[in-house]
Parts: sequence; C-alpha cells; structure tokens
Amino acid sequence: MMAGRKRKVQDLAVAATTHIESGLLLRRNQTELNCTVSPTKLKCQPVLCESVQSLEPERSHYFSYNEPQRRLRQDFFNQPCISLAKAFLGKVLVRRRADGSELRGRIVETEAYLGGEDKASHSAGGKRTERNTAMFMKPGTIYVYPIYGIYLCMNVSSEGEGAAVLLRSLEPLQGQPAMRELRAARRKEGARQLKDKELCNGPSKLCQALNIPRCFDRRDLASDPEVWLEDDPNTSPPKPQDIVSAPRIGIESHGEWAKKPWRFYLRGDPCVSVVNKEAEIRSLSESETDSVDP
Repeated sequence: MMAGRKRKVQDLAVAATTHIESGLLLRRNQTELNCTVSPTKLKCQPVLCESVQSLEPERSHYFSYNEPQRRLRQDFFNQPCISLAKAFLGKVLVRRRADGSELRGRIVETEAYLGGEDKASHSAGGKRTERNTAMFMKPGTIYVYPIYGIYLCMNVSSEGEGAAVLLRSLEPLQGQPAMRELRAARRKEGARQLKDKELCNGPSKLCQALNIPRCFDRRDLASDPEVWLEDDPNTSPPKPQDIVSAPRIGIESHGEWAKKPWRFYLRGDPCVSVVNKEAEIRSLSESETDSVDP
C-alpha cells in the first residue's frame, strides 16, 4: 500500500516537471521570435512579419518599457510633407534592441514624396496598393519597402493623401560598434571597416545599421516601443540657411518631377549621401534673399 502511494507521488512529480519544462520551452521559443536579430541573421521570422489588412498602425508587443521623455508625439507629424521633411532634419532616430540597448542617429537628409500629382511617388495618382498602404495612414506611420529585392527603405507618412518622407541619411550618435557589425553582415567578407560617416549615409544603409526590418511597416512612430524620434538636446534646430534644397535622387525617369527640389539636407554634414554644390549655392542665395525681404 505504501509502495503504491510512493509510486503515485513520483508520477505526479514527473508530470509537474514535464509541465514546467514545456512552459519554459514555450516562453523561450516566443522570445526567440523577435524581429530584432543578430547581425548574422537579419531577416524577421515570417510569421511575425506578415502584412495585415487593418489600417490601424502596427505596434510591437515585445517590450514593457519606460516611455522616452523626448519622444516626438503625434502633433509633430501632423504637417504637410515638405514641411515635415525639413522638420525631420536634426531630429534623432532611436532604435531599441531586444537586449535593451539603443542605437541613435541624427537625421541629416530626407526626401519628400507628395503623392497625387507627384509622378515619382509610389502613390502617384492616388494609387493605393498592399505595399504602399502606410502612405495613406495617419501621419507618423512607418512605410518600409524593399528595393532591388534585397534592400529596405524607411519612410514616414505626413499630412496629404498618400504623402510620405523618405529618411535618406543619419549621423551616427550612439551604438556605432553594433551598427558596424550589422552593416558588415551584408558586405563581402574581408571588406574594409566602415568609417562612422559611412554607416548610415544612404536610405538602405541606415535601415541595415539600425536593423529596421520589413515588419516595421505600418507601425506608429509616435508610440512604438522599438523605434521612435526624439529632439536632440545637444543641438539647436537648423536655421533656413543650414538646409539645402536639391533634386531627389534616383528618379531621373520621371521627367519634370525629377527636377523638383524636394531633397533636403544639412549643409556641410559629412554623412549626407550626395552633395549638390549647385543646389547649395542656390539655396544659400535664396535664404539670404528671404532674410532681407521686408
């Protein structure tokens, strides 16, 4: 009789241990299904990165965190596309990783895509697709799209039907070693080490350096816990004469729309992807004229 009771207790103990181990394994597997990955594993898990039909901004569910005090809120994004593209300059893009560390870069170059009549925009003529849905969502929605099948670009929607701003270049501020590793994972083995100014000096480069994955598409930059914008407490907002207006890059096939001076960058910043000397002279002359007008 005692032996039978002892076997029953042992069986219950084994069942409880198995249940606990199963729970731990489940939690571990759930933790591993995170879109923030190591430099050698840059792609998101497909289950978590699938697009959804809802027009509500996507939000990560992986973080419980203290709200950043300098985060830019919804009212910042509620402005026309060209105004927002200029307002982004000097702001800090922050990427919080799964381990709690943060990567930071100051925005130094943007491009405005107005939608509607703007033939160079993905939403030209009001065309709405599964890919460009974020452009028609509320201002501050992230729009991430692939180019050449392997690279990504990050945009942010603004006021205006189908309008969004492309983030072209950042000046790295924090986490450069991690950025360098993330960039190296996509480069040929044995390639030279990148300088700081080369880490984020292009739209796809900044997505690699900050590990911005495709599944960030349709997230809300005003509330997401993994990526957000901040004011830079160490610098003053750029003055009009500090901002260069130049034609956008890579849209030469769109005729007159390729000539619109809707690329904006900070004059003299070494992290700008492409410097346009002619545009710099013209922009400086225009800002000086505006400053003396009554």
